[in-house]
Amino acid sequence: MHDKLSIAKNWLPRYTGTQVEDFGRYVILTNFRDYVTQFTQMMDVPLCGELLPMQSATKDNITIVNFSMGSPMAATVMDLLIAVEPKAVLFLGKTGGLKPYIGVGELLLPIAAIRGEGTSNDYFPPEVPALPAFNLQKAISTAIRDAGRDYWTGTVYTTNRRLWEYDEEFKEYLRKIRATAIDMETATLFSVGFSNRIPTGALLLISDQPMNIDGIKTEESDQYVTKNFTEDHLKIGIDAIKMLINKGLTVKHLKFDYYDF
Repeated sequence: MHDKLSIAKNWLPRYTGTQVEDFGRYVILTNFRDYVTQFTQMMDVPLCGELLPMQSATKDNITIVNFSMGSPMAATVMDLLIAVEPKAVLFLGKTGGLKPYIGVGELLLPIAAIRGEGTSNDYFPPEVPALPAFNLQKAISTAIRDAGRDYWTGTVYTTNRRLWEYDEEFKEYLRKIRATAIDMETATLFSVGFSNRIPTGALLLISDQPMNIDGIKTEESDQYVTKNFTEDHLKIGIDAIKMLINKGLTVKHLKFDYYDF
């Protein structure tokens, strides 16, 4: 294994339980196992890699992967996916809402992410923005509208920190930068996707409101979100990917195509 591609081809099945040749060219990423379980039930397919770091399932050229939590794992899965050369990668994640008027269960279509996690600095200098693939976000927008739902747009601050909710200085910083939400993966996924020339987008579910002490995520509140909102979140994501597949749309054809460098 003398180069990055050969390593990725060897490691991807070891992490996910799915062989490279069995992967779909359209990939849904999540960091929650229950999304993969729901996918297997919707699509009537088996779960792969149950005892491995990343569970996966595949149907109709779509593979879903649970890469677990945090920016290092986000970078890892995006590096491994070069073995597949995906036509599109869609992240379905949960995020903490930083605006009091955006409620739990609402959807956020991020137009950019702020690189506060550090991991992406191994791929680009700090001044390079973390952006999604425009046409993928456009397809997601259409799928949301077709489902009769609405959504917010804005920027996501991605951090490696956990248990920051007590830190008033950090919370004031989040107010100053006008971020709409906070998570631990989106900026890394966008950045490493950009580095690997993989069109990457995201649709995020507001799962908590951590700026308010009463809105901090608990086991009980997370179960409520999972029970009431994640199935629709997943369905919209699948519909957006199917839209790209069925209409033969490409997400890498724009004139400002930033993959040419």
